[in-house]
Amino acid sequence: MALKKFCRKPGCTKLTTTGYCDDHPPNTYDKQRGTAAERGYDHKWRKARVAYLQQHPLCKHCMNEGKLTPATVIDHIIPHRGDKKLFWDRKNWQPLCESCHNRKTAAEDGGFGNGH
Repeated sequence: MALKKFCRKPGCTKLTTTGYCDDHPPNTYDKQRGTAAERGYDHKWRKARVAYLQQHPLCKHCMNEGKLTPATVIDHIIPHRGDKKLFWDRKNWQPLCESCHNRKTAAEDGGFGNGH
C-alpha cells in the first residue's frame, strides 16, 4: 500500500495516495492544451524567437512608459489559440519583458490556468 501524503491543494489537510484528494482534482487545463512543442513552440519557434528578439531587444510596453527594459518574450498580440497562420504572423508579434507579458496574459485571460 502506498504511503499517504497531504493533498497538493494548498491548505487542504486530507490525505491521499494520488497527489490530490477527491475534493480537489488536478487542473486538467495543461493536459488538454498539450506540450509547448505540440502548441508550436518547437525548435523552429526558438530559432525565430532569438532572431526576432535580436531585432527588437526592448519591451514595447515598457518603452511606452519611457523605460528601457530588455525584451525576453515574444507576445502574440492577438492570442493565436492554435491558429498556425496567426501564430507565425510577425505583424502579430511584439517584444515584451516577462513582467509585462505576465500582466497582459493575466488581464486577457483573467489569470493563469483558467482554461483559456
